[in-house]
Amino acid sequence: MRLTTMTDYAMRLLTYVAQHPDRLCTISEVAHAYDISEAHLMKITHRLALAGWLETVRGKGGGMRLAAAPGDIGLAAVVRSIEPDFTIVECLTNETSCQLTTTCQLTSIINGALQSFMNYLNRYTLADLLTPGTEDSAKIHPVTFHKRPIVAAG
Repeated sequence: MRLTTMTDYAMRLLTYVAQHPDRLCTISEVAHAYDISEAHLMKITHRLALAGWLETVRGKGGGMRLAAAPGDIGLAAVVRSIEPDFTIVECLTNETSCQLTTTCQLTSIINGALQSFMNYLNRYTLADLLTPGTEDSAKIHPVTFHKRPIVAAG
């Protein structure tokens, strides 16, 4: 499985904005910081704003900021809001032409692996991507994951 570049850039964008909570960030500065096309970031910013992860302010002096606290932005939810689909193999679609569909167990195995992946991401938030002292705008901090306890669904 491979996540799209759009999801990668969305995570970078959210991380950057989270590291600068005291001000609005611009697409131009994020593009420069990560060497990403401004046109791509415009699309991603729009999508993240529609999903409720970012607030945008138009006009001179405008920019973007997080719409929620980093601890309230789940990584799995962000991935779901950006990824177009999770069709890892053809048999996960409704329009499969596979001749083995009725006898093969691959569909359920792959689907289980995908669910495990998403459940794992559910354990982390944007806050887990940040290091202490993220207000220092001169540094771009490395991504560090911190384990969260698994909470059993009840």
